Amino acid sequence: MITRKRLAAGVCGLLAAMTVVSAPTPAAAGEPDAKSSPKVELTLDVSGSMRARDIDGQSRMAAAKQAFNEVLDAVPDEVQLGIRTLGADYRGEDRKVGCKDTRQLYPVGPLNRTEAKTAVATLAPTGWTPIGPALLGAAEDLKGGDATRRIVLITDGEDTCAPLDPCQVARDIAAKGIHLTVDTLGLLPDAKTRNQLSCIAEATGGTYTSVQHTKQLRDRVHQLVDRAARPVVTPVATEGAQQCADAPELKAGLYSDREKFAEHRWYRVNVLPGQELRASVSLAADRAVNNDYGVLLRASTVHGREIVRGSEAGDGRTDVISSGLRYPKAPLASGDDGKPAAETVCLQVSNSFSAPASVKTDPGLPVELTVDLVDGPDDASDAAFFGLGHGWWLLGSLVLSGLVAGLLWGWISRWRVTIWRTN
Repeated sequence: MITRKRLAAGVCGLLAAMTVVSAPTPAAAGEPDAKSSPKVELTLDVSGSMRARDIDGQSRMAAAKQAFNEVLDAVPDEVQLGIRTLGADYRGEDRKVGCKDTRQLYPVGPLNRTEAKTAVATLAPTGWTPIGPALLGAAEDLKGGDATRRIVLITDGEDTCAPLDPCQVARDIAAKGIHLTVDTLGLLPDAKTRNQLSCIAEATGGTYTSVQHTKQLRDRVHQLVDRAARPVVTPVATEGAQQCADAPELKAGLYSDREKFAEHRWYRVNVLPGQELRASVSLAADRAVNNDYGVLLRASTVHGREIVRGSEAGDGRTDVISSGLRYPKAPLASGDDGKPAAETVCLQVSNSFSAPASVKTDPGLPVELTVDLVDGPDDASDAAFFGLGHGWWLLGSLVLSGLVAGLLWGWISRWRVTIWRTN
């Protein structure tokens, strides 16, 4: 019996050992998880104009290589990095061929610094400047995963492959809801290049930087790569409806959407008794718009009665316009032990943006919606405690206050006239 027990124990131990060996092992300590690791692709212009020797006494290409080598030495271990080129291979004059000249020089993944530096060292200024196709290729390279994704575009000139507008390409990428940011760096840019690169960055929530020196290029690229390694809250892509009945139900969190010019979109939030709904919305003007514009965030019941609203308007140049609201729902009366029923609040997001006829309005404007549910106020000093932010309550209180003030002022005026006549 003892022999059998020992044999059984030995067999179990052997099976357990085999299971451990054959089972997939977790990532080693310090080794990033490929699915959730931040991804960055450095996209470098290698067109013929990069031969110009006007950055710290060396060519633009040499300055870019030097900056790349120093940045590659400092890339955080958790970042998956790739390199894409544009205009690096084709020397001819055929526009159709030149505008397809973009390729991935180093694949996005765990970085082998020696291999990446060797790949960069082989580059020589060559051809065209197909920025639009390069952005499309880089977006494809960065597919997958739910962590930060960032394209860092470095060029010394504007796109030479119209009519494919790189700014429109950036808007289309952003409209896919994949939360990919494009940061642009212009090497000694002229006004046209600066405007185009600024437009690309704005369309995706990125940044634009004008570069004059090698150190400035190195520091900025390093800063952007390092920024990708920092955890950020990624908005959840959603799609508002044309009416509340069909609207998506939102929990507390951060959401992104796209809204056409002068459109209304609806969302739903369930608010329990004793909770306060806090919501805010931001619309980004990622292209040229007409001077006067506004945004409205309105909360109403499912029957269409307005509860509260927040609005903001402006004119002239803007990047983002925002508004917000608060709606506290009264707690259950004391002694009511029933299960609290949530109230469905309809959130309407509207905008009054318009654009010149020459500006494409598709895709719509980027929308970021924040929803939070917190404990309602219990302090009488909070205006929301009285319900003064509940739409009709506010209007009624103002009307009543005006009526009382008018009657009081009329009585005082009449009394003064009477006293004046008497004397």
